[in-house]
Amino acid sequence: MSSTDRDTESSRSIPIVKVVIAGDGRVGKTSLVRRYCSGMFEQSRVMTIGVDFHVAQVEVNGRTVKLSIWDIAGQERFGSFRGTFYRGARAVALVYDVTDLISMNNLPLWQAEIQRVTPQARFMVVGNKIDLHRVVPRAQVEAWAASHAFPYVETSALTSVGVTEFFDVLGKLIVSAD
Repeated sequence: MSSTDRDTESSRSIPIVKVVIAGDGRVGKTSLVRRYCSGMFEQSRVMTIGVDFHVAQVEVNGRTVKLSIWDIAGQERFGSFRGTFYRGARAVALVYDVTDLISMNNLPLWQAEIQRVTPQARFMVVGNKIDLHRVVPRAQVEAWAASHAFPYVETSALTSVGVTEFFDVLGKLIVSAD
């Protein structure tokens, strides 16, 4: 067996798991995903239309898992068909902007919308843009996350702080569900 055949064989044995990144528009979902997948940050970009896809591998407890990352558009005009994008998701990151109280207040709406379609999905909460002036009290959102037993992490797509931890926790949610 050639090394190419072994590489192909080993890549087939890595499970591919669908995860969803959801939250209001402009909270930085795409920036977080791109920062993790490519190491890059784009200062200015066009908002996601519908859904954007990425693939990344994470290591969890010595196990490699390939994430099929579905970055869902947060604008209300896409609400009528978002449900189709949630189907089959094993884990969900609910992302809000620490500078925007409305985006945090909408987390329960996102959770309910997704849970109706994928009741088995595991959730986590991500506070993004910690490099900016915080408006949302950390204790408030941590209490909400804790009341649902959702892990909570804070990130900055701009500086990369917490981004690796975010995807590590997402991977742990998947592995712990097995």
